[in-house]
Amino acid sequence: MTATPVLVLLDHAADGTLRPPVRELLTLARTVADGAPVHGVWAGTADVAPALPVLAAQGVAAVHRLVADADPHLSSVVADGLGQLLDATGAGLLLLVSSFESKEVAARLAVRTGAGVVTDADGLEVVDGRLVALKTVLAGTWSTRCAITTPVALVTVKANAVPAADAPAPTEPAVVDVPVQVSATSRRVQLVERTERPASGRPDLGSAHVVVVGGRGTEGDFSPVEDLADALGGAVGATRVATDEGWIGHDAQIGQTGVTVAPRLYVGAGVSGAVHHRGGMQASGTIVAVNADADAPIFEIADYGIVGDLFTVLPQAAAEVRRLRAQG
Repeated sequence: MTATPVLVLLDHAADGTLRPPVRELLTLARTVADGAPVHGVWAGTADVAPALPVLAAQGVAAVHRLVADADPHLSSVVADGLGQLLDATGAGLLLLVSSFESKEVAARLAVRTGAGVVTDADGLEVVDGRLVALKTVLAGTWSTRCAITTPVALVTVKANAVPAADAPAPTEPAVVDVPVQVSATSRRVQLVERTERPASGRPDLGSAHVVVVGGRGTEGDFSPVEDLADALGGAVGATRVATDEGWIGHDAQIGQTGVTVAPRLYVGAGVSGAVHHRGGMQASGTIVAVNADADAPIFEIADYGIVGDLFTVLPQAAAEVRRLRAQG
């Protein structure tokens, strides 16, 4: 690694507030930058001002705000801007949140630049001047180390993989507008319609510290799952069978073909623990399983297992959580 800036794509909400995993990315960026500056990249039309106090506390030196005469929600437009910014700054590393949108941006950017890409990393090191990404594979059963041999590295990092911490000294990030030269290829794409997801009041599934998941055992009634999630301040997830049955939206599906989560606490209620689901949650910190079937495969990987009726266990757990919180 040379003393070039480390870039971080600043994932944010429509009101300009940073999503929680961004603080983790900035913390990781400082650890591998080895004294080099950390720069943020702002894409979209939201006001950057609400994010500046957090960025200052994280020691960010500058924020490059991409300005384009094309739809900033298109991944190809963002990739155009990032490619130009990599050239302008000489940065050798770009960190992104491990979301569907960011992975698409990383893929497009890799095609444009020839950069090496690692997705769903849960750590990053510098070994003999070379970046090495850490990630779990094969349903969380193997830990791997991936050396990136190209001059530019693009790494998407899973939420909750890195403890976030503020920088030793705050900064005053300079906000710099960067005009994007949108490619002809990007201009061929037109966004016809965009619908914002209704706010649930719960944290984002992919970045939540606590996730409560319902499976076939709920028989379509997710009310105890949602109640426990609300008591714990967590997100609600589901298995594929639950989403296929229409009991909950497909955006809640966790697994190899859905969202990959790594919360500090995972609670599976009526979840059998099929391989394709385990592939999306096995990296969780603490796994609690509630299932009436004592032979359910999920008990093989659970830290705590409760053999019982979820409609009895979950309401009792939610009531106890609220009682303890009321005591302070």
